[in-house]
Amino acid sequence: MTIYSTHYSSPLGNLKIQCSDVNIEAVLFSKEDERQEGYDHQLLQTCVGQLDEYFAGKRKTFDLPLQQRGTPFQQKIWDLLLQIPYGKTISYNQLSKQYGDLKAIRAVASANGKNSLAIIVPCHRIIGSDQSLTGYAGGLWRKKWLLEHEATFHLGVRQLGLAM
Repeated sequence: MTIYSTHYSSPLGNLKIQCSDVNIEAVLFSKEDERQEGYDHQLLQTCVGQLDEYFAGKRKTFDLPLQQRGTPFQQKIWDLLLQIPYGKTISYNQLSKQYGDLKAIRAVASANGKNSLAIIVPCHRIIGSDQSLTGYAGGLWRKKWLLEHEATFHLGVRQLGLAM
């Protein structure tokens, strides 16, 4: 299977986007020095266009064929993440309850952290039970930015007062 990739310059830094012939498989924060020429693949172009709309505040959900490699448990958690509405947050505790096992909170947090579709599968919408920003592979400053961005366009609010 061929994997195509491109880099996208977002307000949060460089994103590496990867796809197969049929699915977007990764959207990852990358270092600026990892930038390379992108492939001219229709899925990559569609993904870039939808990210442009998201960052402009015009898109609240993504309409892309997605496929991440992971265990059935991880797949279930990633599916639950897709159900969190734009501009909303839930806690790891709430996500564990939605999964159906409050005792699985650490496994849920681990699966959340293994999400390879940043922004599109909104793992940034998971916060601590005390409303604090905890754990984000892209860095807490990016998580805060994404939540404030969504709040601006969803609620018309500039600052959420989120604790880091």
